[in-house]
Amino acid sequence: MEDAKAALLERFRAYLEDEPGSREGSDSGIEDTDETDAPDLFTLLAELAALKNEVKLESRQVKSALELFRDLFDSLRQANEHLSAELGRRQQDARDIALNAERDILLELIELRDRLRDGRGQAAAYRPNWLAHASGAAEFIAGMTQGLSMNLRRLDETLDRREVRPIETVGRPFDPRIMRALEVGRDPALPIGTVLAELRTGYRHGESLLRLADVIVNKFEDHTQ
Repeated sequence: MEDAKAALLERFRAYLEDEPGSREGSDSGIEDTDETDAPDLFTLLAELAALKNEVKLESRQVKSALELFRDLFDSLRQANEHLSAELGRRQQDARDIALNAERDILLELIELRDRLRDGRGQAAAYRPNWLAHASGAAEFIAGMTQGLSMNLRRLDETLDRREVRPIETVGRPFDPRIMRALEVGRDPALPIGTVLAELRTGYRHGESLLRLADVIVNKFEDHTQ
């Protein structure tokens, strides 16, 4: 196809550059040029029209190919966006699973701390009689209390390293976002809604709430009004 086009263009160029006098014979004996070798104008125009149609056809084919490539590119882009979104969701799911697992472990450590604290409190409140002193039970209870205090301190250090810290409640206004009122008290010396005591310590993990604090809230009737 390309060779035919080049040959046609070369013949057309030679036809245009050929002067009329050059086709006549000269005195030097050079034979006249065979006019049948040059294409006639109708044939030339027909071939040019065919060439134009071929160019248009190829242009349409190129345009169709470009549109096909554009559609393919859009499909690839959409697929890439979908994969990126799916990857982001999976990564977020993995982070959520890890956070939930960490949260469960931290809550178990807090429950363990509550039991250690209660055990230490009971041991510290024990008042041995003369028989306990005589049998050595008093020394055993004292040693157990010291051991519980040591384990409790180590557990508090572990929780603090993981940014798990208790919520301060006593003497502060009741905040339902971080506290849960289980009982009410009456203290006219304090404003209504003040936390009087703490039944169970609440905890934060960084900026997030880990466990609500169970508290006693001040609520009294003002008879002065």
